[in-house]
Amino acid sequence: MSGTGEQEKSFIQEGLSGAWPICLGYFPIGLSLGVLAQKAGFAPWQMAVMSVTVFAGGSQFIAVAMISSGASAAAVISTTFMVNLRHLLMSSALSPYFPGVSRRFLALFAYGVTDESFAVNMTRFKGGGWDRRSALLLNQTANATWIVSSVIGAYAGEFIPAGVPGVEYALTGMFICLLVFQLRGAVFTATAVIAAVVSVAAYLWLPGNAYVIVASCTAATAGFVIKRLTQRRRSP
Repeated sequence: MSGTGEQEKSFIQEGLSGAWPICLGYFPIGLSLGVLAQKAGFAPWQMAVMSVTVFAGGSQFIAVAMISSGASAAAVISTTFMVNLRHLLMSSALSPYFPGVSRRFLALFAYGVTDESFAVNMTRFKGGGWDRRSALLLNQTANATWIVSSVIGAYAGEFIPAGVPGVEYALTGMFICLLVFQLRGAVFTATAVIAAVVSVAAYLWLPGNAYVIVASCTAATAGFVIKRLTQRRRSP
């Protein structure tokens, strides 16, 4: 019994230790989202429903901006769907670490997959010894933090004047930080550069937010090819 209890305690500690840096970043960004949503006319309960059903920071910022500008529901839904297609790539990359897992567990885990949780879970899985339950706890802890912070932001928005500098930059700053931590070698750096070049080119030539999907797919494919070629050259 003591061994089982120690194992339970261990996966909880590991999950929370992996989640707290994400939560530390989510809280101010969730507050920013809540403030922007409040300025766009969202009530706190509407912010809560949005965060629970969507749970995707980038898409929520885009949706709030589109709704405040009077975009149609079809435009908002199609745009956020396109932006969130990157989750297919992230989920596919994580799938080898979940063989034989029940659909209920997978559904609950997949619901919490974000750019940040993907980065941490992938790093931990590659390092070995990372429990699936720890990964699930990490996802859901980050999820809870995001929901709470965005709702608090919606309430706090009533006391913050419109146009406060820095609020819109919060999400961009977080993604830059994540990118820097992912640049662990030449392959990663090359992939990031390709993504940047393709995204800018596609943004200038393609309508809407299609540049996000084009850049993601192109960079991911190029990174995979570069990594394979590098491994072949190193192999005897």
